[in-house]
Amino acid sequence: MIYRFRIILDTHEDVFRDIEIEEEATLEDFHNAIINAFGFDGNEMASFYLSDGDWNQGEEISQFDLSEGADSIRLMNETSLDSVVSESQTKLIYVYDFLSMWTFLIELGEIAEPEPGRDYPNLMFVHGQIPLEAPDKEFIAEKDEFAEDMDSDFDLEDYDDLPFDENWN
Repeated sequence: MIYRFRIILDTHEDVFRDIEIEEEATLEDFHNAIINAFGFDGNEMASFYLSDGDWNQGEEISQFDLSEGADSIRLMNETSLDSVVSESQTKLIYVYDFLSMWTFLIELGEIAEPEPGRDYPNLMFVHGQIPLEAPDKEFIAEKDEFAEDMDSDFDLEDYDDLPFDENWN
């Protein structure tokens, strides 16, 4: 089967690409199709994230394992599209270049039969020009989201009372 996706740059302007790709392709194959469709050079790191219906970021599927063995992490080259996308799980978030934070909203639009003689992945439709710089992102925590983690007696300005361990390393 063929998955048909719409990949939308998270910006005010309408910038998106429609790509069709085989269901058994890896997320690394999909990553390569996306960077080619948007004209990136592919020299930056990227990750996919599972997403719910409200575009909340879920589990990360990374391009490289940087976890240093602490936790197991899913990798793009080991994860097939059909293992993360289905008719009930249609949304992904894709982030390219973690310094610039190019963020894309990806939605499965259709599952279709492959067309004989067509090569996949296939860039079906292009709309809009990608800006020269990534759109600004505003990261806002929920009200008091971190307040419960802060000790109310802790004073960042009072360095003299902070404990210091000379042998910490």
